[in-house]
Amino acid sequence: MSTTLLVIATVAAMFGAAGGYLAARPTINRLRAALADAAWQLTHDPLTGLLNRAGLRTVHTAIAASGGPQPNIVMLIDLDQFKEVNDTHGHDAGDDLLMEVADRLGQLADAYGASVARLSGDEFAAILPIRGHGISRLADLFTTVIAAPVTVQADSGPVTVTVTASVGIASVASTDSLEDVALHRADIAMYHAKQQGGDRHVLYTPGMTMPDRKRRRGPRLRDLRRDQRGSVE
Repeated sequence: MSTTLLVIATVAAMFGAAGGYLAARPTINRLRAALADAAWQLTHDPLTGLLNRAGLRTVHTAIAASGGPQPNIVMLIDLDQFKEVNDTHGHDAGDDLLMEVADRLGQLADAYGASVARLSGDEFAAILPIRGHGISRLADLFTTVIAAPVTVQADSGPVTVTVTASVGIASVASTDSLEDVALHRADIAMYHAKQQGGDRHVLYTPGMTMPDRKRRRGPRLRDLRRDQRGSVE
């Protein structure tokens, strides 16, 4: 906001007093729109319109600063058959699928006061206050909504595809670290859901560890970054 005001004030000064400001108003409005668009792009995924990882961090920081520790649910959602859709029907069809899943998650977010983000590829995350919501019922709702058939545009024309999701859930305090606690625990639980065949949710419990790598579906990009750097971005 301070940067916006500084830019606007600079432009106004260039055009002089009241009359000059009126003449500069279209330029100021364009600058405001450009700055708002730039800010949006920093915190949102361009394909789905959901928050990106930076946007989720911003939301988490605001929640943590809003008061004392409050119980939150963090979900990590990983689509089970997304690679098959891409390989069979092409990347445009995969994008159609991601956008539809994002729309469905966005509607759930609006209904339950959640914030949803696309972290990377076919991986999404959600933060929502517990507020008496049954964790298992909410997770079932997320998996059911995602598993509904989706019509996508393949190279050969429209086709209907179905994917499921593996969901890892962590019950954390709003002041817990997003990366090192909330998403880390949800990630471990998600891999247990994946190991059990997918299309299900698993709640993180104290002492739960990552399944044996050999029994997982293979490393993702962020797993490789962890191996190379010793930490997750």
